[in-house]
Amino acid sequence: MSSAREPRPYIGGQAVIEGVMMRAPTSLATAVRRRDGTITIRERRAPVARTGWVKWPFVRGVASLVESLKLGNEALRFSSEKLQTDYDGDDIPGDGPKPGILSALGLSVWHLSAQDAGGAPSTEGGGGGSMVVMAALMMGLLIVLPQLAASGTTRLFGVHWAAQSAQAQAVTGAFKLAIVIGYMLAIRRVSLIRRVFQYHGAEHKTISTYEADEPLDLAHARTKTTRHPRCGTTFLVMVVIVSVVVWTVLGGLMPRLDTGNWLLDGVAFALVKLPFFPLLAGLTFELQRVFARYCTTGPLRVLLLPGFWVQGITTIEPDDAQLEIALASLRATLFRERGQGEDSPTEVDYKTYGDLVAADRLRPDA
Repeated sequence: MSSAREPRPYIGGQAVIEGVMMRAPTSLATAVRRRDGTITIRERRAPVARTGWVKWPFVRGVASLVESLKLGNEALRFSSEKLQTDYDGDDIPGDGPKPGILSALGLSVWHLSAQDAGGAPSTEGGGGGSMVVMAALMMGLLIVLPQLAASGTTRLFGVHWAAQSAQAQAVTGAFKLAIVIGYMLAIRRVSLIRRVFQYHGAEHKTISTYEADEPLDLAHARTKTTRHPRCGTTFLVMVVIVSVVVWTVLGGLMPRLDTGNWLLDGVAFALVKLPFFPLLAGLTFELQRVFARYCTTGPLRVLLLPGFWVQGITTIEPDDAQLEIALASLRATLFRERGQGEDSPTEVDYKTYGDLVAADRLRPDA
């Protein structure tokens, strides 16, 4: 079916509050479900492509991470604004946090961004403060907190391993996994985040339908799995595993840190690790690309299982109304990607999903 067509672009996405953002190399769209059932779609071009050194292996992984944070933050702000408009910020159903707090929990949905999507950087300003908060939270969860927890626990049991020893780094890795998984399990209990995870499942089902070259409709999307090999959850798990392997090997080769205080030793080694995080992220990005391309079938699929298991936390089976939002977002993104949209951002409301499908610009063969 697809042999007569031109090569199609990678599509990545991210779930947001009551919606889904989809992105292609030069376009993106965010669709959200409003309180009255209306679907609001905001779409725009993202004409700045990756060129030069940004396309180099390992470097492109870091660029993709920064790009995903920026685009994801933009989509989150848009969905938060719509929720605040609909509920005045203090009448939101469920027991979840208010929209402003979701920015502080940005790391919890950062994994939803597909790292292999090939999208373009945002050309809109703003959101720098929220990105700093997300990056700081990420560093704290993945580097500082596990290192201190491992150092404190070993001391508690009377073990005096050097902070950078292979044994201490293996324990640190166990704490990294426990903290990341525990954090995701905790926020999953918040009703607003749980709905975001349902939209995450809808995003994966929709992208899998597109990648299978099947019609973008509910009937085909329903049959797809909520797991996806390019999911940011898998990326996060792989970052943890890669960092454990790297620091278990290299830590013991570094000069011994001995300040006379185990807490200071742990802090010092955590600070030593910080500059290397971009390198580990870049290495993980390349590994994930290889796994997503060559390990989805056959015995090598076992390499994807850790990420799929954790995706069982961060993706939840969506209902049809949520699938409609993901499908609407992808249709709008593809419309832009085919060069049929205006250069300026547009925002369109559709009373029902049926109205959206009936519109010529979002016809079923998109």
